Amino acid sequence: MRLTKKTHACVRLEKDGRTLVIDPGTFTEEDATHGADALLVTHEHPDHFDEGRLRAGLEANPGAELWTLRSVAERMSAAFPGRVHTVGHGDTFSVAGFDVRVYGELHAVIHPDIPRITNVGYLVDGSVFHPGDALTVPDHPVDTLLLPVQAPWNKISEVIEYVREVKPVRSFDIHDALLADLARPVYDLQIGSLGGAEHGRLASGASAEL
Repeated sequence: MRLTKKTHACVRLEKDGRTLVIDPGTFTEEDATHGADALLVTHEHPDHFDEGRLRAGLEANPGAELWTLRSVAERMSAAFPGRVHTVGHGDTFSVAGFDVRVYGELHAVIHPDIPRITNVGYLVDGSVFHPGDALTVPDHPVDTLLLPVQAPWNKISEVIEYVREVKPVRSFDIHDALLADLARPVYDLQIGSLGGAEHGRLASGASAEL
C-alpha cells in the first residue's frame, strides 16, 4: 500500500490501482479527491470535510462512493443517491479493494463550553489507522498510526501518550497545517524519542510505501 500525505488531515491510500482518500478538507489541495475510488470522512469540521472537494471526486468517478457519519452523509446523499453510506463505531465494510473497520464515537473535547460532535476513525486493511479528531485506541494492532500532532484540542504530552497506548510500528504526522515550521523539529524529537515507535513526517505530496 502507498500512503500519500496531503495538506493537514488528508491522506491518499493506493493499492492494486485503486485509491482511497480520507478527510479532504478546506486546507487540502483542490485535487485531493481526483481519481478517488472511495472517500472516507471522519467528521463534519471543515478542515476534514469540504463539500466541494467531495463533490468533485464523486462527480469525476461515477463508481466512487463516500463512507461517513450521519451529519456529513445527510449533506451529500441527495446529490449522490446510493453512493453515500452512513457508518458508526463497530461497522465494517469493503470498498475499492480496501477493508475498513470503524472506531470511535465523539470528537475530542475542545473546551467544556463547546458541545462535542460525532467523530469516527478508520482502520484500513487492519494496518493503517486515521483517528480523525480524537485519540481513539482501536482494539486491533496498528502498523501505521496517522497521528494528529497539533490541534486546539490536544497537547504534546497527550499525543505522546496516545502513541504509547496504540503501540504502532510507526506513526506519521497529520493535522499539522497550523504547526509552525519552527516547532516541527521539537515535535519530531519529543514524539520520536518518547513515543516508543518509529516516527515520521511527510511533506504534502510525499509518499511512503507501507
